[in-house]
Amino acid sequence: MNVLVINSGSSSIKFQLIDMDKRCTLGKGLIERIGIDGILNFQPEGGERCVRKLDIPDHKTGLDYALESITDKSSGIINNLSEIHAAAHRIVQGGAAMTGPVIITPELLKEFEKYTPLAPLHNPACLLGVSAAQVLLPGIPHVASFDTAYYSGMTEEAYTFALDYDCYEKLGYRKFGYHGASHRYVNLRAAEFLGADKTDFRTISCHIGGGVTVAASIDGEGVDTSLGYGTVCGAPMGTRSGDVDPEVILQLISRDGYTAEEVKEMIYKKSGLLGISGISSDIRDILQAIEDGNARAELALNIFTRSIRRFIGALSTSLDGRMDALIFTAGIGENSDTVRSMICKGLEISGIKIDEELNSGCRNEAVISSSDSAVKILVIPTNEEMMMAIEAVETLNNN
Repeated sequence: MNVLVINSGSSSIKFQLIDMDKRCTLGKGLIERIGIDGILNFQPEGGERCVRKLDIPDHKTGLDYALESITDKSSGIINNLSEIHAAAHRIVQGGAAMTGPVIITPELLKEFEKYTPLAPLHNPACLLGVSAAQVLLPGIPHVASFDTAYYSGMTEEAYTFALDYDCYEKLGYRKFGYHGASHRYVNLRAAEFLGADKTDFRTISCHIGGGVTVAASIDGEGVDTSLGYGTVCGAPMGTRSGDVDPEVILQLISRDGYTAEEVKEMIYKKSGLLGISGISSDIRDILQAIEDGNARAELALNIFTRSIRRFIGALSTSLDGRMDALIFTAGIGENSDTVRSMICKGLEISGIKIDEELNSGCRNEAVISSSDSAVKILVIPTNEEMMMAIEAVETLNNN
């Protein structure tokens, strides 16, 4: 069975065709700059990478180009679209009722739209990708995988905010958690890599990229997380603020003349690494600026790593007395030895000791903890697309 995995962003579409019988990627690509000056990147497995500049005004056009690249007679990976048997879609926020992947129906699509305010940077784009794919691939099942589903086993004490209980009971405000496919994948892979029993395995996993999530997991299920109701709290991110005292938000509106929309724009798009440094949301730019002596860039990095370290310590208390592994994943977590090193400094109190020699230059799957560390520290490259494809096949088999 071939599964096309589609991960739609506001101006991009990541796609990957996976042969699930062999558990291997046939090819993958990225549509970028939708609505601006589009770029198609496509990489057949074992083949030559193709980059094309195209007019891509919307998601449907972008996905159409993606499907053309997959079936291209000279550089494609399948002969025609009939060789795509299912599509798997990432939906960031599905609400409390979505505890696992589901086959998408028109009724469910309307239900997903209700949760757009919780993930305003993500859900609208996800739904655009689903709609485009259903038009272009009408004869196959489309399966939704939810970032939030990984945490469906959280206890009431873990997901309830200490507000008036009516806010939860009548209005539905509660913690959800995100990046579930990534955390599920790296937990399963870490247990396999260490030769551990995945049904008796307790971890803190750090998905550190443009978005940041720290998750506590027991036996491959999320029991607590740094992210909450929406996608802006927890640790600072590329452009998102992370945790802010609510009184600051109230004062910005009541005293300083900001509108609610202006505050929302600030905490989602003008804060985090970008807001503190004044330079960029990209960690590579921040590190370069630090080398050039920029004090605000250094402050941004220190705040960023300190916050993640604080969440590791706090969430470790949800593991019932034992932590087997600390896992780093996603763009920054996999590729920045500087960030990993800074996060781990201070965690020695929890028995977490990094080996700087093993950490230095590490970009692949590896153990980077010292020999006397009580907790294994791992770098595990995430593969959300493979996890989504696995979930799609499981869902179709169950139905």
